[in-house]
Amino acid sequence: MQTRPLGRTGLEVSRLCLGTMTFGEQNSEAEAHEQLDRAVAFGINFIDTAEMYPVPPRAETQGLTEAYIGSWLKARGSRDDVIIATKAAGPGLDHIRGGPRLTREHLHQAIDDSLSRLQTDYVDLYQLHWPDRRANFFGRLGYEHDEEEDATTLEESLAALQELVQAGKIRAVGLSNETPWGVMHALQVAESQGLPRVASVQNPYSLLNRSFEVGLAEIAHREDVGLLAYSPLAFGKLSGKYLDGAWPEGARLTLFERFQRYNTPLADEATRAYVNIAREHGLDPAQMALAYVNSRSFLTSNIIGATSMAQLESNLESESLRLDEDVLAAIEAVHQRYPNPCP
Repeated sequence: MQTRPLGRTGLEVSRLCLGTMTFGEQNSEAEAHEQLDRAVAFGINFIDTAEMYPVPPRAETQGLTEAYIGSWLKARGSRDDVIIATKAAGPGLDHIRGGPRLTREHLHQAIDDSLSRLQTDYVDLYQLHWPDRRANFFGRLGYEHDEEEDATTLEESLAALQELVQAGKIRAVGLSNETPWGVMHALQVAESQGLPRVASVQNPYSLLNRSFEVGLAEIAHREDVGLLAYSPLAFGKLSGKYLDGAWPEGARLTLFERFQRYNTPLADEATRAYVNIAREHGLDPAQMALAYVNSRSFLTSNIIGATSMAQLESNLESESLRLDEDVLAAIEAVHQRYPNPCP
């Protein structure tokens, strides 16, 4: 398993990260432990979660993902062998803290709640799950500025995170679902005020959404704020299992109608083209899609997720897959025809 530096923290994380947002919804506690055991045995040392997980977010299940990881850490006694990342929710989910914000008070409460569920004294990477301000994320386009918005400033959030670092509750900080302006502003504030420097940005990145390349990729290289890529298979779409109107039993897009980000006619056309490339070259479509993400120079870690051990094993195999020039050229040709159909 290759490792890459997590920003300028001195931490080295595996190029594949185990995503866990199905734990507590589609996966039981025993299944979660089985996935964690297999991932660590394979060489993954990086585990990503969030206080709002599992997905879809519901009051009845909120926090179960962290709790399952916590029971695994307690049972295995392997806390120092893994790098745990979790996230504090931004505005919009009233069942968390009565409506979460990224204020000092909320961040202190959020980390304490996460540490309790995770059964640990610290997390290695603490991320702001999405901005407190109005911005384009979760597929939103058409930015509209609001001069009157009531948004927590990044200055306040970073100052609170500094207190958590000093208290030994977190080791490093990161952003998620962030814009180029947000990342650069956070870096500027950190430098000018002596606050924690963000180490990473967790944003969507896949063959169906390469928007990270437009502005954030250069920042990743020049500022050492690498990408933690989420949804690298576009909610399983790039496996090809939803083509021709198929709705596999138990699959995420079958179970949860709310996830429509990757369900568009243009996404279907692009997916079919990518799946055809894989089949023409004797590759598994999902592994090809993951291998492409793995190969990006601005990547810190690729967050893979699975609901079955068979899916996890297939995803793990992408670590050793190297795409040849013919495959890469064919992928670029499709990208030119269908640039970012699912931003």
